[in-house]
Amino acid sequence: QLQLVESGGGLVQPGGSLRLSCAASGSTLDYYAIAWFRRAPGKEREGVSCISSSGGITNYADSVKGRFTISRDNAKNTVYLQMNSLRPEDTADYYCAADAFGYSDYVSLYSYEYDYWGQGTQVTVSS
Repeated sequence: QLQLVESGGGLVQPGGSLRLSCAASGSTLDYYAIAWFRRAPGKEREGVSCISSSGGITNYADSVKGRFTISRDNAKNTVYLQMNSLRPEDTADYYCAADAFGYSDYVSLYSYEYDYWGQGTQVTVSS
């Protein structure tokens, strides 16, 4: 059974950076697409970024394009979300999710398409 654990959240000033990690256990991530979602207080869950199993396809929400970068290191069974130029509106709980999507190279920012979820890590952007 695939298990995901996020880390790297914390408090950062506006304009600062954080790198979130999503570490997998119980299975190799080689065949899984990974996505990052976030939920801000009082708001709906939002897809932030996703990466295909091969790493060849990535996608970003318009709100984070040019500021966030998703990457994966299959040797470490870990996916990263590098977040730069952080804004107060990036404050949220961030979750990673995984799905094999039939062992294809498909990716998605729709949360209902993902079967495996981590417990989340909190990001607060404030001065």
